[in-house]
Amino acid sequence: MSKLTDLIRSAIEPIITKRGDELVDLEYVKEKGQNYLRIYVDQEPNGIDIAEIADLSELVGEKLDGMEPDPLPDPYVLELSSPGIERPIKNAKDWQKAVGEYIHVGLYQKIAGEKVFEGTLQAIDDEAIELLVKVKTRQKVLTIPRKLIANARFAIEF
Repeated sequence: MSKLTDLIRSAIEPIITKRGDELVDLEYVKEKGQNYLRIYVDQEPNGIDIAEIADLSELVGEKLDGMEPDPLPDPYVLELSSPGIERPIKNAKDWQKAVGEYIHVGLYQKIAGEKVFEGTLQAIDDEAIELLVKVKTRQKVLTIPRKLIANARFAIEF
């Protein structure tokens, strides 16, 4: 599926960036027999508003409808939205923005008996991240190798 999403990304990203917006993520999934193309966009510094999402949805839809050959020959639902408060952390720029922020990290394999951690991202380099996590009544800095991170996103601290 990555070839398809890469093709779509290369077709629509210029439209999105030309308007001063950022393509955060996109996914093409099948749920309950229906195909969905979900595109997450944002705008610095205060986020994207519904009017901009509506305008982008129209422009992106026109671009996709005009592509030959049609990259999505099966019927699908196009969804454009903000990534929301729990924005995914995907690339180097996202990781840099996340330093000092509370995040959720899912792992491919367990560390200290757990595959999911939430805490404040203290530092990041090419090899690992340092996450300040709460363990019972105290805080501890946990070093997590980046190759073990399956997914990461901003989170809400309770």
